[in-house]
Amino acid sequence: MKKQLFILSQYLLPHHLLSRLAGCIAECRVRWFKNAFTAWFAKRYQVDMSQALVEDLTAYEHFNAFFTRALKDGARPLDETPGAVLSPADGAVSQLGPIEHGRVFQAKGHSFSVLELLGGDAALAAPFMGGDFATIYLSPKDYHRVHMPLAGTLREMVYVPGRIFSVNQTTAENVPELFARNERVVCLFDTERGPMAVVLVGAMIVASIETVWAGLVTPPKRELKTFRYDEAARAPIHLEKGAELGRFKLGSTAIVLFGPHQVKWAEELVAGTPVQMGQGIALPKA
Repeated sequence: MKKQLFILSQYLLPHHLLSRLAGCIAECRVRWFKNAFTAWFAKRYQVDMSQALVEDLTAYEHFNAFFTRALKDGARPLDETPGAVLSPADGAVSQLGPIEHGRVFQAKGHSFSVLELLGGDAALAAPFMGGDFATIYLSPKDYHRVHMPLAGTLREMVYVPGRIFSVNQTTAENVPELFARNERVVCLFDTERGPMAVVLVGAMIVASIETVWAGLVTPPKRELKTFRYDEAARAPIHLEKGAELGRFKLGSTAIVLFGPHQVKWAEELVAGTPVQMGQGIALPKA
């Protein structure tokens, strides 16, 4: 019964209003409030501050600064295996595997459309049909910056409006098309393994998503918008493997897509496997 009530609440709650309110709280600079809230959160979710560049919880100007904190140099060494695809974030594998019949496996009989995930543009989705995907869930305690799995040149960014359901295991198992329904930012790159998509998926009380090249992407307006990065529109942007790509102000999910016959996921990775940014999660497919 408790699970059913939680799922029902996901449909009834005013997602965007709650997330904007959470955003205001997360940006509050009133010292006593932000210190108390940050300390409560760190204790509640057992956040390890020993790897943070700034370990003192009271030194952050607001909760969001703490939540998107930088790590010390060397805290996340990059796998140097030639051709290794890196985990884009700290978290746990939600699912990974082949893209079959244009759909990505979600959980327990649920899947979602690559076409819808990428905003409904068939030309953007076509290179990934028959390819491979990995979905990484970032929990509240995790490091919340997202990094490049491979070096790549940004070709296009698409903001896709939507709901902002929670993205925990319970909702993944019970809300159909979850990741293709939530608000998200799609980043498309050209890499040594062909086209690569990194999709930053919003969730309940995720107040905003940022990228290093565009800053705040969500909000202000909830309407589909495409940004091209080429000589005609904007200067091309190249990011090295392991470089920061973006960040969540409050946590969510990152989905990585490759085309067919490009990558082979590490055999030890299954649903629920913890991963860290910089860890090798795949190699080129022979």
